[in-house]
Amino acid sequence: MLIFDGDCGFCTTTARWIEARVPSDISVVPWQSLDLSVYGLTENDVTTAAYFVDDSNVNHRGHKAVEMVLKEAGMPWRIAGIALGLPPFSLLAPVGYKLVAKYRYKLPGSTDACRLPTADASQN
Repeated sequence: MLIFDGDCGFCTTTARWIEARVPSDISVVPWQSLDLSVYGLTENDVTTAAYFVDDSNVNHRGHKAVEMVLKEAGMPWRIAGIALGLPPFSLLAPVGYKLVAKYRYKLPGSTDACRLPTADASQN
């Protein structure tokens, strides 16, 4: 399952793009419709990064969530997911994700709700 911030227009647009590319057994769900405690997550967790919950119920945060969900998508996105886990991409992905998360309110489709609630986007 991919968990995203449903109040963020950029996140919602991105989640819907992903949803169209992953198998139907992978849920793409806004955190606002979940009991976060079931997944060991807090509101601060899910408002500062996306999460992918794998088949073993392990939470993957931020760039790792992107990597994991792309691996589940069809080709060529599966290749992109695999590449994100390998150097040099694995070294750049955390930085890239932090920048996107921090400035998501400036990206296409964003709204004021896209601003992070705190400056603490560095947990990725």
